[in-house]
Amino acid sequence: MSRVTITINGKAETRDVEDRTLLVQFIREHVGLTGTHVGCDTTQCGACTVHLDGRAVKSCTVLAVAADGSQVMTIEGLADGATLHPMQQAFHEHHGLQCGYCTPGMIMASVDMVRRHDGELDEHTVRHELEGNICRCTGYHNIVKAVLDAAGKHRAAKTAAPVEAAE
Repeated sequence: MSRVTITINGKAETRDVEDRTLLVQFIREHVGLTGTHVGCDTTQCGACTVHLDGRAVKSCTVLAVAADGSQVMTIEGLADGATLHPMQQAFHEHHGLQCGYCTPGMIMASVDMVRRHDGELDEHTVRHELEGNICRCTGYHNIVKAVLDAAGKHRAAKTAAPVEAAE
């Protein structure tokens, strides 16, 4: 057994876990946040995607002991209270989900994608980058539309931000 402390959605969570405990198990079974889904346990589906120290990772391939001292953001921590994150809102507006099983992982991967590309995305890039996240229901069309919409809003917000006056 090892004692680990992982800050999840801004709250430090300390637990004693077996050394083989996966991060997804820590999140779901030890902390009780079930928005992160387990789909395949082999990194194929992406349903377990979370942000680990600011980067999207598949939490079914990270040991909890390896994440000791890290910051994790799950789908539960993405919204600001009752206000959805822009990516969550875009998925809602563009019907980027059907059964919803893959949705948390898709959203977390998409938020990271927009961050890494600073909102400069096209359909080809979105489809290529989401290859590690499987959806069996939607055919991806509305997911891609949602990601592109959120990326466009990210770019617009960036250009609308006030520029500091030169001294």
